[in-house]
Amino acid sequence: MGCDASILLDSLPGLPSEKESIPNLSLRGFGTIDLVKAKLEQACPGVVSCADILALVARDVVVLTHGPYWDVPTGRRDGMSSVKDDALNNLPPPFFDATRNLYQFFIPKGLDAKDQVVLLGGHTLGTSHCSSFSDRLYNFSGTLMPDPSLDRQYVPRLKTKCAPGDTRTLVEMDPGSFRTFDASYYRVVAKGRALFTSDETLMLDPFARDYVLRQAAVAAEGAYPAEFFADFAASMVKMGNMQVLTGEHGQVRRRCAAVNQMYM
Repeated sequence: MGCDASILLDSLPGLPSEKESIPNLSLRGFGTIDLVKAKLEQACPGVVSCADILALVARDVVVLTHGPYWDVPTGRRDGMSSVKDDALNNLPPPFFDATRNLYQFFIPKGLDAKDQVVLLGGHTLGTSHCSSFSDRLYNFSGTLMPDPSLDRQYVPRLKTKCAPGDTRTLVEMDPGSFRTFDASYYRVVAKGRALFTSDETLMLDPFARDYVLRQAAVAAEGAYPAEFFADFAASMVKMGNMQVLTGEHGQVRRRCAAVNQMYM
């Protein structure tokens, strides 16, 4: 599982793809990627891969929400398989401990502690299903109590949005600013109001804590987050180079949802 657009492939009979994995069930925008791909195929068939489209769209979404710009290296080719369990084995879940699982999810991919705290800052955009953090509200570590690291005043507010067993409701990860790319999510983490254990445990690591508090102070002042923006751009380029297929490896899919052989 790398930057080969495997997430875009549909399942085959008896072979569920990454789209069906629990961490990916909230993903949206597949239709938008398909529209972009169709336009590119009309203009220059067989040239621009779905993997490159994803990397470019990720950058453009950040830019359009007032975040940083970065040059995206292109030339990726698309993978030819997608396995449901790969997502579970490679994507850090919302309940992972950032101080303990760095060497499980980030180091093997060529990312380091700084990339971890920077890339988690991307949670400034978007929403999460209640099911991704409801245990922190109702039964943390089997205690039938809320996670003590969550701000006590914030817990009742989250409970009004997320009833036990709720799998449908979406909650803003950066309340009031979830459509703007900025450093305000670090303020959320510093206040003990991060939805995910993965974000909250950043405060337990000295390096990550210093970074969080520094960016939270910038956000509180309403200043331009130059350090975070530069770091995020660098980490995204780094992540975009993970396990890339080039040369004779993979293919340039004609449709992002299926490998080319199906249509030959």
